[in-house]
Amino acid sequence: MKIHTILSPQLFSLFEEEVEGKQVLIIDILRATTSMVVMLENGAKSVRPVAGVDEAMRLKEANPLWLIAGERNGYKVEGFEFGNSPQEFTSDRVKGETLVITTTNGTQALSLSLAASDIWVGGFLNMAALVESICATGKDVFLFCAGWKGHVNLEDTLFAGAVARQLVDRGWAVADDASRAAMSLWASAEGDLHGFLSEASHVQRFQSMHAESDLDVCLKLNTSNKAVRYENGVLVAIPS
Repeated sequence: MKIHTILSPQLFSLFEEEVEGKQVLIIDILRATTSMVVMLENGAKSVRPVAGVDEAMRLKEANPLWLIAGERNGYKVEGFEFGNSPQEFTSDRVKGETLVITTTNGTQALSLSLAASDIWVGGFLNMAALVESICATGKDVFLFCAGWKGHVNLEDTLFAGAVARQLVDRGWAVADDASRAAMSLWASAEGDLHGFLSEASHVQRFQSMHAESDLDVCLKLNTSNKAVRYENGVLVAIPS
């Protein structure tokens, strides 16, 4: 099996035909894919990622009891119950609930990937479970970094490198230089993720938003044993 890395949604068109029938892992460490895992970990009944704010609002209008979450430019969308901080999705707020989420980057990347046979989402908090599920599926994988508004970002590339490293250690082959670069980045950062990312653009954005505490949640390793898969419009936790 082979590992490919897509460093930005702006590059997706180069891989569009190759992705069909393969696995894609959607990576938006700060914060969409981390938050999606937290929602399910804390007992959400259903999580529905959508690309647009208007689509989220339409679903809310049709289903008033559903809760809508999301951000644009890092800030909570006006009229939504939640923003995109993983710390918002506590069990007392989401257990048994259906949530809809839309974000600037992560849900956009997911919407591009629908031709894949298997779509996974997650981050450092469920990395081990993701690697196990990707290996069990046994198809080539595309590590798709959501980035920031089409640009490459450090944290998503770093996580792609961490996953690629684990897959290579299990005998997978690297298909491209993007994966090699991501693995090299991971080798440099593995011992001090916070320090390595201290000057990353998104971390600086967090500081301007006074959201630094989200970083601690997003960079913790394997706090969840759930691999999260996108199926028929909703996210499914494995094991449930």
